[in-house]
Amino acid sequence: MAFTCATGKHRRPSRMKRTTARAAGVAALATTGVIGTIAAPAFAADNSVEQTGLMPVVSAGESLADQLDAQAAAQAQAAAQKKAAAEAKRKAEARAKEIREAKERAAREAERERLNRFVVPISGSYVSTGYKTGGSLWSSGSHTGVDFHAASGTSVHAVGRGTVVEAGWGGSYGNEIVIRMADGTYTQYGHLSSIGVSVGQSVTPGQQIGLSGATGNVTGPHLHFEARTTAEYGSDIDPVAYLRSHGVNV
Repeated sequence: MAFTCATGKHRRPSRMKRTTARAAGVAALATTGVIGTIAAPAFAADNSVEQTGLMPVVSAGESLADQLDAQAAAQAQAAAQKKAAAEAKRKAEARAKEIREAKERAAREAERERLNRFVVPISGSYVSTGYKTGGSLWSSGSHTGVDFHAASGTSVHAVGRGTVVEAGWGGSYGNEIVIRMADGTYTQYGHLSSIGVSVGQSVTPGQQIGLSGATGNVTGPHLHFEARTTAEYGSDIDPVAYLRSHGVNV
């Protein structure tokens, strides 16, 4: 036996159908973004058991989105801070490198200046007998160097950078040292009481090489100093002019 509805009349949908339809509508609105403006009032108006629980889900979704936005912002800020810290570190390291290289250049330049400078052979002394002074005291008839006033045992220094080519007894010069200088000239130090270097040794400006004395053909203690073009006797040049040409005040 079949049942039919009267023509032109509509039965009210069952409670289950209404609830299902409302849920479907809410879901559709949620996908379009409209639910944020109209879903909440609709739900507030219908406080019956037909509520499906979608609003708490939507609210939870919005809260999660806020959390994700906040987390993304925090991560972006942390990344920016990390980048800034890395850049600051790079700049600090670059600056430290510049300072270190500048100090190294200054040190090298200072060392070059120290090695290329010239000094007097005896500090605080003076020339007591000049170059080419004549007299019977010298076999050549004149003084081939200059004498610096000095008591026995006074420190004698290399006037510049060079290599020792002679160190020992030199006849009338007594104990002597001859140094080939870096510029190819030679310097000689005679009448020493003590020799402190050996042949082949490198010396630097101001380095102590021996002690003054009165060995050889002398009338008293002093330092005989010569400048030469070769290591041999007879190639002497004016020692005072030589030292002055290298910036030494004599």
